[in-house]
Amino acid sequence: MAQTIELPRVGGPGSGVGGLWRVVVLNDDHNTFDHVAETLAAVVPGVTLAEGYRFADRIHNRGCAIVWSGPREDAETGTVFTAAPRPGRPPPGPTAP
Repeated sequence: MAQTIELPRVGGPGSGVGGLWRVVVLNDDHNTFDHVAETLAAVVPGVTLAEGYRFADRIHNRGCAIVWSGPREDAETGTVFTAAPRPGRPPPGPTAP
């Protein structure tokens, strides 16, 4: 007969939030493909415009994509994201007039 071994807790309740947190972008019928790609490239650290388009394609075809992962504090506060334009790139424009 197989025996189940239960490992002891290493922390108290609510302490299991370590590790990387994820920022997920969901598909919608409001934002354009270009707007999503340009916005991701403008605000997510390390994402180029080409990568923004790859993310936009994944979001469109699969319904969502993890666009960033990192510490909980950065994910909750957005401190790693910036709305400022990157060098050589205009800020993302509105999706509707």
